[in-house]
Amino acid sequence: MAGLVFYNLYEKESSSVKQPRFTTWLALHACRQSNPVKPQRAKSHPLFSLKQKMNFLYIFALTLLISVLSPSTSSSDISQLFETWCKEHGKSYTSQEERSHRLKVFEDNYDFVTKHNSKGNSSYTLALNAFADLTHHEFKTSRLGLSAAPLNPAHRNLEITGVVGDIPASIDWRNKGAVTNVKDQGSCGACWSFSATGAIEGINKIVTGSLVSVSEQELIECDKSYNDGCGGGLMDYAFQFVINNHGIDTEEDYPYRARDGTCNKDRMKRRVVTIDKYVDVPENNEKQLLQAVAVQPVSVGICGSERAFQMYSKGIFTGPCSTSLDHAVLIVGYGSENGVDYWIVKNSWGTGWGMRGYMHMQRNSGNSQGVCGINMLASYPQEKPAAALANFLEFAFHGNAVDWILPYVVRIDSTVAPMITQFVTRTRTCALSVLVMPQEWRQWREKPLGSLAVGIPFLKPGFSEAPFTSGNFRVMLPLLSGSILKGKDS
Repeated sequence: MAGLVFYNLYEKESSSVKQPRFTTWLALHACRQSNPVKPQRAKSHPLFSLKQKMNFLYIFALTLLISVLSPSTSSSDISQLFETWCKEHGKSYTSQEERSHRLKVFEDNYDFVTKHNSKGNSSYTLALNAFADLTHHEFKTSRLGLSAAPLNPAHRNLEITGVVGDIPASIDWRNKGAVTNVKDQGSCGACWSFSATGAIEGINKIVTGSLVSVSEQELIECDKSYNDGCGGGLMDYAFQFVINNHGIDTEEDYPYRARDGTCNKDRMKRRVVTIDKYVDVPENNEKQLLQAVAVQPVSVGICGSERAFQMYSKGIFTGPCSTSLDHAVLIVGYGSENGVDYWIVKNSWGTGWGMRGYMHMQRNSGNSQGVCGINMLASYPQEKPAAALANFLEFAFHGNAVDWILPYVVRIDSTVAPMITQFVTRTRTCALSVLVMPQEWRQWREKPLGSLAVGIPFLKPGFSEAPFTSGNFRVMLPLLSGSILKGKDS
C-alpha cells in the first residue's frame, strides 16, 4: 500500500437596504454527519497535552500498521484497520448489519485513497479521515445542497477592491491574529453562517484590534428573511442581517447548538461586533479577489462535493471538481509552494478534516472561475475605522438608559476594557476620572443580564453613583471636559 498516508490529527498548520447578490443560493447542508457530535473548537496554536501526545503515539502506531499493508490487503487487515479507525474517531453503530455495511464503505474509500496516493504525481494527499465510513453519495446528500437563482446585476454590491502599495507575495491572517479557532458545524447545514462569521471576525480584529468569536447560532435562528438556518443560506444575506440588526452577539453568549431553533431576541439585541456594509468581489476576477484577501479574510462559495475533497488530507488541492457551488468557506490567506500558487482555505468541518481544518487550494489555475469555482462567489464585510477625535471613547455597556452622547467618538470594541476614562455628567461639565479595571469588565460581561448593578463612583465632590443594570446600549465618554448633548438608547 505504498503511498497511503493516514490522517495525522496533529499535523502542524501551515504558517435603505440593498438586495444581496444571488448568483448561487448556497443551501449548505455542508457539514452534516452520520453520527452527529457536539461541535468542538480547536486551539489556534495547539500545544501537546498528555492526552494529545498519547493520541499522537496511537496514530503513529496506526500509520506503521498501514505502511506494511500491500495493495492486495486482506479482508482481515482491512477489518483491523477499520477497528482502529473507529476507536480513533469514536464511531459506533446501532447494529452488526450497519457495522458490516460501514466496513464495506470504509474498504471502498481505502481503495480510493490508496489508488490516488500511489500515483505519486499529485500535489495533494488523501487519507482515511473522519468521513471514511460515508459513501460518496451519502457525503453529498447529507452535507451538500444547492438551489440556484439568477442574479440581478442591479442588486450586486460591487466595488473596486485595492490595497495601498504593492500586494504582498503571501499573507496568512492566522499569523496576524485575525482568524478564530477552526469550528465544526456538526449535522447542521449552515456553512454559510460559519463563512460569514469568519469574515466578520477577521475585519473586526483588523479594525478594532480585538478578535471576538461571533455567533453562528444567532444567524441560524434569527436571520430568517432570506436564509434558512440549517437548511441553507448565503453569506451576503448574513452580512445584511448583521447590518440591519446593528451588530451580532458573541459565540460565548449565544453558543452554537448545531440545530435550528427559536431566535433569542434578548441575545440578538446584544450587538457586540458591528459591520457597516459588505462588498461582492466581481465574479471570476481572481486579481480582485487577491487584492481583497490582501486586506482581510474573504467569504467564498466553492464546490465541495467531489470525492477527493471529502478525503482530502494535505497538499495543494487541484481538483478535479466542478464549479457547481454547494459549500461555503473562508479564504484566510495565500502563498506559493514549489512554484504553485494557492489559497489558504478555512473549512468548518472541524480539525479532523484536511490540515487541522484547513486546505491549500490552487490559485492561478488558468481557469477564470478558479478551482472548484472559488473565484465565482466572493464577498466580504467592511467596518469603518475609528473615526474623528481621539479625545473621546465609546464602548458598550449592559445597563439602563443613559443621557450622555457625543457627536464624535473613537469606537473601541466592547470586549476591550478602557483602563482610565474621563467623562462629563449631564449635570456638570467638568471632567471626572473613572478607573475601570479589565477584571471588573470581564465580571460584568460574564454575569447574566439583570443579575448585577454596578455603581460607577464619581471622584469629585457633589456627584452621585450611576447604577448600571440589564439592557444594551452604548455609553460615550469624553476624555476631556466638554458639552453634553442629551442622547438616547442605541
